[in-house]
Amino acid sequence: MPIGPQVTVLRSDTMSVAHVRSDHVGKQESIAIPNSDSFSTIVQLRAFKDHRLWQNGRLVHDGGHAQGALSITDLAEDWRCEHRSQFDNMRFAIDRKVLQAFLRDNGKGGLSRLKCEPGQIDPVVHHLAQALLPALSDPQNADSLYVDHVLLALQAHLVSRYGGVDLASVQPHGLSKHQLAAATAYLAEHVSRKIAMAEVASICGLSTSHFIRAFKKSTGRTPHRWLTEHRIQKAKGLLLGETPIAEIAVSCGFADQSHLTHVFSSICDVSPAAWRRMQRK
Repeated sequence: MPIGPQVTVLRSDTMSVAHVRSDHVGKQESIAIPNSDSFSTIVQLRAFKDHRLWQNGRLVHDGGHAQGALSITDLAEDWRCEHRSQFDNMRFAIDRKVLQAFLRDNGKGGLSRLKCEPGQIDPVVHHLAQALLPALSDPQNADSLYVDHVLLALQAHLVSRYGGVDLASVQPHGLSKHQLAAATAYLAEHVSRKIAMAEVASICGLSTSHFIRAFKKSTGRTPHRWLTEHRIQKAKGLLLGETPIAEIAVSCGFADQSHLTHVFSSICDVSPAAWRRMQRK
């Protein structure tokens, strides 16, 4: 019996991301890709040796793609694909209206299309896809702020590189004192749970992309980085007491003790347990 692809999906307010992989070659048949007013961006996480792609009934690709290769398809058109070898890729489904809203928020006009030569190597998209793999391994516990930040970076890259939009001229403005105080207070108050970027942005009356730029302008950190450092500081305070590290991890918004240890060690160069022992000497 043929074994189908393994698929894990992560959804945000702006797009869906799927990690799709298969170590088996099934029956070779072309499959229609559903139409929608959106773009599909696929980056290969490992070399894809052989597949075929049809656009509006015309064969447009017959061969393979290297690791890091990118393809962008406008799903308003008719596409069919045929997988003829093992594959491992990340797929981003981005509604056209989402990209249009992103451009308006950056003071830019409409987007007619995203144009990418098939098989073009794109280290930026490959890196962003790799950065999302941990979140896709456990979508239910994924850090929403982190995911939103990565996906907004992807949008910016796609419209700049493949949509011909110059975002370099966009000069970010910081948050007002009131907005910054409200945003940081909200992040601190909800430190123990997953927080979506849109939640905090709405506190300031801003879109998510505008909020991220303004927050970083004001603090020198992304909202995700600020919250991570705040969580570590809260964890340090609790480590001075007798609370078990596993409980500290959950109360500070980490998935579990292992997650806390990983993040704590990356920032403090020492594990929480070792840091606790050092404070007791």
